[in-house]
Amino acid sequence: MNRRAFLVTVTGAFLAPSLIAEGQQTRTVPRLGMLLTGSSSDQSQSRELGSFTRKLGELGWVEGKSLAVETRWAADSEALPHLATELVRSGVDVILSPGPDATMAATKATATVPIVMIAATDPRTMGAAGLARPGGNLTGLTVGQPETMAGKRLELLTEALPRIRTVAVLWDVKRGTDSPAASELTAAARALKVQLQHVDVTGLSDYERAFASAKRSAAGGVLLIDSPRSVVNRALIAELALKHRLALTSVFSRLVEAGALLSYGPELSDLFDRAASYVDKILRGAKPGDLPIEQPTKFELAINQKTAKALGVSLPPSLVARADRVIE
Repeated sequence: MNRRAFLVTVTGAFLAPSLIAEGQQTRTVPRLGMLLTGSSSDQSQSRELGSFTRKLGELGWVEGKSLAVETRWAADSEALPHLATELVRSGVDVILSPGPDATMAATKATATVPIVMIAATDPRTMGAAGLARPGGNLTGLTVGQPETMAGKRLELLTEALPRIRTVAVLWDVKRGTDSPAASELTAAARALKVQLQHVDVTGLSDYERAFASAKRSAAGGVLLIDSPRSVVNRALIAELALKHRLALTSVFSRLVEAGALLSYGPELSDLFDRAASYVDKILRGAKPGDLPIEQPTKFELAINQKTAKALGVSLPPSLVARADRVIE
């Protein structure tokens, strides 16, 4: 063997293990897919996504180092099925799907890739066998009992506006008006001596008509049954509520940030934080079907004092004192 051949052989022997290791490292970096509703420019979701990313980092998963992240944003729910399929085809190891529509799209796109949901109301409608042992490829967190929160929000609205007698209930028809929330609201309204006016929304153009209808019926406030459509279009909805001088209440504090009067529901940052632990366990080998689906443990009352002033409403000090977040 001549000198050149010897050097090539020796150099190759030293380099081969490192090249193989580097190739294996590149191939074995896990890939997380995130199926999100809204847009990347929407800063209102930065709090929740920040909680998720921060917790992942604490658990050892840092984007660009130990984790690759594929994100798909859907401006409306109609785009979710296509984007979910894209994520599956991209070869992600687990999918994060906040919201019922995103979760439904993910479950239809794959029966094998693990899915960690956030805020889906009833996981059994999406294929889970139950909460304790969901089975299959779906696990994560629910939003709790929406019917209980609907009644609670009506109670809070009447506390904020003691003289209110009519409340418009804004339903996205896609969500359905025959849910348990409907019967809970009816019972709560009867106890609070409040009349309910149900207003259906089938598309974006219906919101203006819905608020105008609520105003004509002398409603003093609007109770929004939240949906992906309402979350994406929350700025418009809050603007219409102020335009028609109607107190708006929602489940999620994002609506209060946009201008709704008050919200009561699960604290989303906590749900995203806990979802990171699910992703961690799955990436370390746990089967999603063996991970119990959990319910929220932290709830948040948010109030927008700026909106209250714009509506000419003086909120009871006791209500403001109980709020977890007050936007001035």
